[in-house]
Amino acid sequence: MVDLTTILNPPQGLGLSTILLISFILGLLHGATPDEHTWPITFSYSIGSYSTKGGMKAGFTFSAGFTAQRALLTTLGFLGLATIYKEYNLDGPVYIVVGVVMVFAGAYILGGKELHLPFDRLLHGAGHHTSAAERIPPHQAHLQDPSLPMAAAHGLIAGFGFGAYATIITFVLAPEVPGLIYAPLVGVCFGLGTMAMQVIFGAVFASFARRRKLSESDVCYLGRTTGGRTLYYGGMLFAAVGLFILLFPAVSDFAVSTGNPIPNLDSIGVATVLVLGVVGGVGIWAMTKGIRELRRIDSGAYCHPPLGSGPPAPP
Repeated sequence: MVDLTTILNPPQGLGLSTILLISFILGLLHGATPDEHTWPITFSYSIGSYSTKGGMKAGFTFSAGFTAQRALLTTLGFLGLATIYKEYNLDGPVYIVVGVVMVFAGAYILGGKELHLPFDRLLHGAGHHTSAAERIPPHQAHLQDPSLPMAAAHGLIAGFGFGAYATIITFVLAPEVPGLIYAPLVGVCFGLGTMAMQVIFGAVFASFARRRKLSESDVCYLGRTTGGRTLYYGGMLFAAVGLFILLFPAVSDFAVSTGNPIPNLDSIGVATVLVLGVVGGVGIWAMTKGIRELRRIDSGAYCHPPLGSGPPAPP
């Protein structure tokens, strides 16, 4: 029987099947608890997809990139090459890189109004940027579908963030597998657990926009502007926090204990601030702003649902 104590503090001498099971359960916990490397990004891409199915795809794609990185990380853990994480705090650089990618992805969804993307074609971009988009408000620019390759790239980058769950699978579980060939499976199982929860949350996040009984074009407009703005301004917050941590490294270690033994719920620190700031702050602001804009515009003129979804209902 695998209890919570065994999951969070795995002993030595566990069999391969138990190690993989614990890794998967840890992934479920990681995906279900508020984590700065998953929730803000999944929320943004899922809301931007404006449909439950699209939200599930966003959660799946983001987690696929994350899973690939975790497989690499546990392999390095087995080989003893992941000690760099014990010597250096990489939170600052990772936050900055994740933030920059979020800004670019947000600008892409908003139709290039905020920032020109010279390399967006590499991330499934299209010839969407026009001089008109630079001169008019965001709701009058042509809004883009959130790019799933962007979400996968985001997952890959975010996977380099390191926390309590990564410590367990990298330094405790991965070295215990019987051979190098099995080491990636620890990261894969962890990633699959995270993926399962992120697909669920992606569907939940994406369904929020439909609860106001809006037309198809309204839902499309609200989802994309909310997702784009959350990525864009949330990315700025990520980068600012990352820079602050680089300048003042001790900040990342500051946390107020909650008494809960489960990682991500055990304390309130920088990670909690990022989750609340991006999802609870920027996300809610962006959705509220989009709803106010819908009262003044014809959403069908700016947002066109993808082919196969049928014509938008009249506003």
